[in-house]
Amino acid sequence: MLVIEKATYEAIVAHARKDHPDEACGVVIGPEGSDRAERFVPMLNGAMSPTYYEFVEDDWKKLYDEMWDRDEEAVVIYHSHTATEAYPSRTDIDRAKYPTSHYVLVSTRDGAHSQTYDGPVEFRSYRIVDGKVTEEEVRVVGSYEETSEGED
Repeated sequence: MLVIEKATYEAIVAHARKDHPDEACGVVIGPEGSDRAERFVPMLNGAMSPTYYEFVEDDWKKLYDEMWDRDEEAVVIYHSHTATEAYPSRTDIDRAKYPTSHYVLVSTRDGAHSQTYDGPVEFRSYRIVDGKVTEEEVRVVGSYEETSEGED
């Protein structure tokens, strides 16, 4: 299950809406091994395409080096689909190289990209390991403290 703070969820959705009609992409970083998506980092889609995304190689390398130095990892790797459902494409599956990451997809089809649209968006999370896609539940919380208060 992906547990994500509401502010981070909203930031991902806002980025997807803003970049439409191109796919948006980015990561949410957290302490290595924690599974806590804490630091939202929107990235530039170097492909600038409505059907494909790619991180700008120099930007990704710089961010990866920074994560390494800070004992962090990409807890969430996200991107949007602008005309299809929020399900990984064959290309998305082939490019999924981080088995501990949650792969989040946000669909901005059907008007969800409008800045004034206040209805729900399609926001789904997957684990992708060795080409196998497993959808997982997404739990949006006000803060991570909420998740530890009620659990024993």
